[in-house]
Amino acid sequence: MSAVDDLIAAGRTLVEAGLSPGTSGNVSVREGDHVLMSGTGTRLGALTPEDISVLTLAGDLVNGIRPSKEVPLHLAMYARNPQHSAVVHVHSPSTVAVSCLEPWAAHTAVPPLTPYSLMRVGQVPLLDFVPPGDPAMGDLITDCPFPFHGALLANHGAVVSGPDAASTVDSTVELEEACRITLLTDGHRRRLIAPERVAEITAHWGTPWTATVSVS
Repeated sequence: MSAVDDLIAAGRTLVEAGLSPGTSGNVSVREGDHVLMSGTGTRLGALTPEDISVLTLAGDLVNGIRPSKEVPLHLAMYARNPQHSAVVHVHSPSTVAVSCLEPWAAHTAVPPLTPYSLMRVGQVPLLDFVPPGDPAMGDLITDCPFPFHGALLANHGAVVSGPDAASTVDSTVELEEACRITLLTDGHRRRLIAPERVAEITAHWGTPWTATVSVS
């Protein structure tokens, strides 16, 4: 599949999973020195090649329609995780809900309740609120003191990067499920995965985790 095909397939999967209502959310794929990104106002479930913007890594438009306003967010994720070639940003129900709560710990808004989000994403810091499309969002990504492959944007949604479009979508789906479970268990006596097990899982799968303990 080409990068365009990957982008179109990723958008369709996100919509089928219920993670991209209306025209919300955006997806990008890095190919060499360029980034292919869903254009502004496009519906991820109905993307065509004409709906895709081609940008330089500096954010300059090379070809296609006007890109999403979230270009700074995507470019900052690529700069932070240069080993990754895809970025997904969604306003999915559970990630938005958890992004409106106080974080579980400084390094992650999502507690270690199941192994699956640890395997796919690891820790998920909560970044401060800035309006959608604000260039300051790129600075928040860059300046976060904790390593991460996925983050929650306060009162906004989630962003995830990964090695390719399909696996990044899978990680985004897993993050949505982890946030849903976080909400379901909120206010209950949670039984968390033990810190040593968390360390084992994240080390094995190569996902980031900071050895900090929260009791909430």
